[in-house]
Amino acid sequence: MKKILITGATGNVGFEVIRFLEKNETPNTIIAGVRNIEKAKKLFKDFPKIDLVSFDFEQPETFDNALKGIDTIFLLRPPHISDIEKYFRPLIQKIKDHKINEVVFLSVQGAEKSKVIPHNKIEKLIQKYKLDFIFLRPSYFMQNLTTTLLEDIKTKRQIILPSGKAKFNWIDIENIGETSAVLLERFSDYRNLTIELTGNENLDFFKVVDLINTSIKRSISFSSVSPFEFYMIKRKEGMIKGMILVMIMLHFLPRFQKEPVISDNYEKITGKKSIGLIEFIEREKIKFQ
Repeated sequence: MKKILITGATGNVGFEVIRFLEKNETPNTIIAGVRNIEKAKKLFKDFPKIDLVSFDFEQPETFDNALKGIDTIFLLRPPHISDIEKYFRPLIQKIKDHKINEVVFLSVQGAEKSKVIPHNKIEKLIQKYKLDFIFLRPSYFMQNLTTTLLEDIKTKRQIILPSGKAKFNWIDIENIGETSAVLLERFSDYRNLTIELTGNENLDFFKVVDLINTSIKRSISFSSVSPFEFYMIKRKEGMIKGMILVMIMLHFLPRFQKEPVISDNYEKITGKKSIGLIEFIEREKIKFQ
C-alpha cells in the first residue's frame, strides 16, 4: 500500500479523482490536501476513509506537513495561479526533498506546443528535478460551461471568448477523474509517459451553443471578441489578471493551431466509452436555463 496526496482535492477534478479512488475501493491511503479542513469535512462526509491535511499552493509553510510520508502525488494547477516560479518551483523542490518520486500532473492537451502556458513550464520543472511522472493532458473541459463560463450564460445569455471558429475537443471531468484514479494506482505501468486524454468530438463554440439551445428554453449565443476586448471585459468584472491571461492563451491560441487530435486513451485505460457533449448538456441543462 502507498500514501497518495490529492492536491486541489475540493475542486472539480480533485473531487472526481477521490470519488473514483473510493468507488474502485482502493487499498491505498488517500489524503486530500485542502485549504479549509472544516469545510472539507462536509464535502467529503460520504468518504469516511479519506484523510484530510492542510495544503495551500500559496502558503509554502503548509508543504512539509502535507508531503510527509507521501509516495504518490496528484498535482494540478489552480486556475488563478500563473506565476510558476513563485508558487510551483518551491513546491517541486519540496516534493524532491521528501523523496516523492511519483507525480501525476494534470496538464492540458497541446502543452508541449506553447512555452507560454503555465502547464508547459510545470512539466519542464518536474523533468528538471528528475521526478518520475505521468503527464495527463486532457482536452477542453465540458465543465467549463458550468463553471468559468456559466456567469455570462446566466446573466448575459452569452458565451464570450476570443476563440473565433477554433475547434476544441470536449471531455467530461468525470472521465478525467476516473483515468487519473487508475494512473495513481498503477503508476508503474505508465511511468514517465505523456497521455493525451480526449473525448470523441471536436466542436467550435458556435456549434456548442447550437447544441445547448436544443435542450433549453431560453437560448444563448456565442460572441467572439478580440483578446483585448476580452481582457477589458473581464477586468471590468473584477477577474484577476493572471486568470484572464490564462483564459486568453487557452482560447485564443487554438485559432492558430491544427484541430485537436482525438485519442482512444480513455478507452484503453478504463475500458469504457467517453461521455459525449450532448449527454453532458442534457445532464446539466438546468444550469443553463
